Amino acid sequence: MKNIDWSQLGFHYTETDYIVRCEYHNGSWGEPVATHDKTIQLHLSSTCLQYGQEAFEGLKALRGVDGKVRIFRMRENARRMARSAEGLYMAPVPEDLFCRCILLALEKNMDYVPPMGTGATLYFRPLLIGITPRLGVGPGHDFLFAVIPSPIGPYYKGGFNHTTPFIVNRYVDRAAPLGTGQFKVGGNYAASFRATEAAHAQGMSCLFLDSVERRYIDECGAANFFGIKDGVYVTPKSTSILPSITNNSLMQLARDHDIRVEQRPVLVEELADMTECGACGTATVISPISRVIDPDHKRIYEFGDTPGPISTMLYYALLDIQYGKEEDKYEWCTVI
Repeated sequence: MKNIDWSQLGFHYTETDYIVRCEYHNGSWGEPVATHDKTIQLHLSSTCLQYGQEAFEGLKALRGVDGKVRIFRMRENARRMARSAEGLYMAPVPEDLFCRCILLALEKNMDYVPPMGTGATLYFRPLLIGITPRLGVGPGHDFLFAVIPSPIGPYYKGGFNHTTPFIVNRYVDRAAPLGTGQFKVGGNYAASFRATEAAHAQGMSCLFLDSVERRYIDECGAANFFGIKDGVYVTPKSTSILPSITNNSLMQLARDHDIRVEQRPVLVEELADMTECGACGTATVISPISRVIDPDHKRIYEFGDTPGPISTMLYYALLDIQYGKEEDKYEWCTVI
């Protein structure tokens, strides 16, 4: 295991020994290659640079109580990347090839899987880009798939116990209902920066609303939203929201604990009736929300500076599966 101060890691890039890459040419994928080279030689007119033909994913490997390493829901990430690829007219990475590349990246960087109890994990960033040189508007037909591993710490320094204030933004649309919001593509995040950076400058994160009526909750920064209303787990449903693998897992765990789940349009005014809410995703699992400020309507929705009881239960229920403390009855983890 590498001599790294795991407890001091944040959610930033730390170089490992290898990345894995694989290329698509003439209608077929080549073999994965592990390499020390973290750079690529790319034509300036490649479709990823000219027209944003790019998709990515994020998933983690964790060292469990038994010393074994678990990768959480790897095949769901493979399927979601395939949907993103199809949405941007790219060649999907076959599910088995995606998994082979993740496992090769883990094998070559096993010393970077942090010890259990440090709050750190080994994060994988699978990346798919169009590399065909092209000036005319249209999709490429050559692609590069790469897996970039990096040990990371909590997204927020305080981890789960760090509650975050959010501010409602009605002036920047993150994604359109029939656009690319349901796909994990870089353009969605670049489109959000005007709002998220303005919120960060005020010490907050950004709560996006739908781009049609601007009345319904869309996403929390780069994560899905959920709230607890009358004991019910409520999370938005929209074609502009990225289907979160973490949110999907939390919904299943809520049902397992006899908590009703509603996935539906959620009006921002419903925050007044929620006792707790949070942002959820791979990076944070759950980031509890302390308050939501709606400057246009001059309202502040308060949820407290400590995580709520249902958020706490779901957070640790998911981590217990990831660390091998509890039965993985849905076989979410690939155990190494």
